[in-house]
Amino acid sequence: MAEAGIVMDMDSGAILYGQNIHLAYPPASITKILTALIVLENCNLDDTVTFSTTAVNQVEADSGNKISVVAGDQLSVEDCLYSMLLVSCNQAANALAEHTAGSIPAFVDMMNEKLVELGCQESHFENPSGLNGDNQYVSAYDMALIAQAAYDNETMVEISSATTHKIAPTTQNPDGFTIRGEHRLCVTEDQSSPYYYPEAIAGKTGYLIKAGNTLVTYAVKDNRRLVSVILKGQPRQYFVDGKALLEFGFRSFQNYTVADYESRYVTGNETINLDKGSFLASDLMIDPDSVITLPNGASFEDADISLGALPEVSPDNAVALLTYTYNDRVIGTAYLLAKDGVTIDNGDSSTDSSSAAGNGSTNTADSADDAGSSLATSSGASDSQRTHGNFSIVGVLVTILIVLLVLAVIGIAGWIVYSRKQEAKALAERRERRRQRLQRSGDEEEFERLLEEYKNKKK
Repeated sequence: MAEAGIVMDMDSGAILYGQNIHLAYPPASITKILTALIVLENCNLDDTVTFSTTAVNQVEADSGNKISVVAGDQLSVEDCLYSMLLVSCNQAANALAEHTAGSIPAFVDMMNEKLVELGCQESHFENPSGLNGDNQYVSAYDMALIAQAAYDNETMVEISSATTHKIAPTTQNPDGFTIRGEHRLCVTEDQSSPYYYPEAIAGKTGYLIKAGNTLVTYAVKDNRRLVSVILKGQPRQYFVDGKALLEFGFRSFQNYTVADYESRYVTGNETINLDKGSFLASDLMIDPDSVITLPNGASFEDADISLGALPEVSPDNAVALLTYTYNDRVIGTAYLLAKDGVTIDNGDSSTDSSSAAGNGSTNTADSADDAGSSLATSSGASDSQRTHGNFSIVGVLVTILIVLLVLAVIGIAGWIVYSRKQEAKALAERRERRRQRLQRSGDEEEFERLLEEYKNKKK
């Protein structure tokens, strides 16, 4: 019933269902998930946060003061995070921003820089709390990326999943006080409630008149981790929507550990030429933690695979990225890794090409050595004739042949490197065209097509 929603597999990154996932909406207080992630990456939990006049008062008049703080109050970063994530205290968000970056505007800059780092291209923030802003918006897809990164942080999960937390004493609460979580899928006094979902571990609610109800929920079941996002939802119904997305994701899909099923590129003595150099397949391995997500009834062999260039941030021993698709949808990726002891060229792109060619020359040298062995008799005769002062045309021809062979293999290696780069470029262009196409046509229509094909297979 919400205007926009998405459910993503946390481990594969596969989008299992989406509706208007690339349209921008006001986020309201789910903004605080990004705020918490940045704070956790830059602060210690036992740091002391002092609430300034700005932190206390730079909120909308009707937004309240959930923990009754006043200027001069001090709490730990940990207490502020609990206050912000469990009861959505806007003053705590402001105070944490000032503590982390020195000022709220400086922290907002960190928020938007983090968006770029996470690959979010459809969002922008202008305050750490999620209160109304002329330039504060997020897409469901970007919010899923933010949540994916946030709930990979164990401390974030620990704080967000708490049902209650005791806050230290403050001016107006000298004995301290206890707060209770507000996410009804995670916290309930009635486990038969339609708004409760036992698999829901953590998340964040949000509400503004302009934003409607917003919701992020992180859930775990059968060793699978999903996150759902609801934007522009309706009262109470937005919990039902978030729960329905998670139930669908757990019920209709399954994960495959890539290393358990994939043998291409990692078995045999085939030479694989990549930007990082040339490698024997037996010297490579699949990232053991990578998974892909497929609909029930589909098998690993049904997924299409492409070998592409590495993203800017990747493991030190990564040499390429395997991307898996199903019905033109990305369902997961896996790093192709060099085994321990295998040399990798981690230079820039210009040295990568020469390195690949260099590796080709090394292989050529091995071939030339083999050729030299097979021509040992001719070579030996040439040396004998040269010892006696006689010139042998055979030795010259052998030398010319070896040089030509070396040049030919260098040329082939260079062509292979160039082809790989062109292939990666073409793949990137196809992905972008597909993303734009899905954005124009709507993911819901695409999903219905996928589901219909799946039903036909079942018949």
